[in-house]
Amino acid sequence: MSSTPSKTFTGWVAHDATSPLTFTTYEPKPFTDTDIEIKVTHCGICGTDIHTLRSGWGPSDYPCVVGHEIIGHVTRVGSSVPNLKSSPASREIKLGDRVGIGAQSMSCLRPDCEACADGKENYCSRMTGTYNSRYADKTKSYGGFATYWRGPAHFAFKIPDALPSAEAAPLLCGGVTVFSPLTKHRAGPGKTVGIVGIGGLGHLGILFAKALNCDLVVAISRTSSKKKDAIEGLGADAFISTAEDKKWARNYARSLDLIICTVSSDDMPLSQYLRLLKTDGTFVMVGAPEKPLPPLAAYSLIQKSVKVTGSSIGSPDDIRKMLQLAAEKRVLPWIQNRPMEEVNSALVDMHDGKARYRYVLVNDMGTQAKL
Repeated sequence: MSSTPSKTFTGWVAHDATSPLTFTTYEPKPFTDTDIEIKVTHCGICGTDIHTLRSGWGPSDYPCVVGHEIIGHVTRVGSSVPNLKSSPASREIKLGDRVGIGAQSMSCLRPDCEACADGKENYCSRMTGTYNSRYADKTKSYGGFATYWRGPAHFAFKIPDALPSAEAAPLLCGGVTVFSPLTKHRAGPGKTVGIVGIGGLGHLGILFAKALNCDLVVAISRTSSKKKDAIEGLGADAFISTAEDKKWARNYARSLDLIICTVSSDDMPLSQYLRLLKTDGTFVMVGAPEKPLPPLAAYSLIQKSVKVTGSSIGSPDDIRKMLQLAAEKRVLPWIQNRPMEEVNSALVDMHDGKARYRYVLVNDMGTQAKL
């Protein structure tokens, strides 16, 4: 199934927290019989990439190649992939297939692991991230700001034909990060949902909440600068500006069953967000700030029996369901393609909030634009 893999790949490598990425060689994990190798055509830029590059969540394991919204075509297939017991869907991956890789590239997959046995590999205590992480053999994981990617087939996903590669890329992390808590907390007909933050994650939250046929989808942002995008473009039913409407928490109190919060601000009005929830409502944090969340009064929880929880990416099953819904309902992220060679300037623009609403890096942009 596979020829002798290359010992080195080329990609955009970070060597420290402050220097620009450099295009150079690095040594990927050893190719095993349960791995695949893909030629990368597209890779979205996620906020996690920036946090990791600057060691915002703690010291990163340099040298590092980030990027975990990867689309590419399979160039090698390990000999055991067609017989994988851990992932029947991955058995179908063939040479030439268009596949995607998200934020996770491995878990322990042991039958005695509560998370893996329950199909929640994303919560495995021995999870391996697609980059800045280590596999069980202690080799490093490297991401998709590169020409090739190599890793376990269990965490690769065939992309439906209806999804263009550039639009599919952000779904692999950003999409499932909001899709997973929406479906877990039963967003759908009869439910009212709020999405806090209209950015890379938030705009996808609106799109998926609408695709799930929620009765009411409310976009929540600090200012009204994105109101037109949220309502006319993304389909939100209502808009709340927390900085411009001084009575928003009172006016919309007890109106939402579920809130998905995508912002990563340490001064967000958390207690006021909880006022928007109905009795037994749920607030789900998916944004990951580098600083602690603001203090929360116990009464904010007690008075309506509300729940404050979090959600981390999504399981392989979540990703497959999300891709299928996106294909059926035409859930397409708002993207701006950038040549992979512009990665350093694209990262600066992303950090400065210029993306509307997701940058996607494209290898050989002239030939890949139609894929």
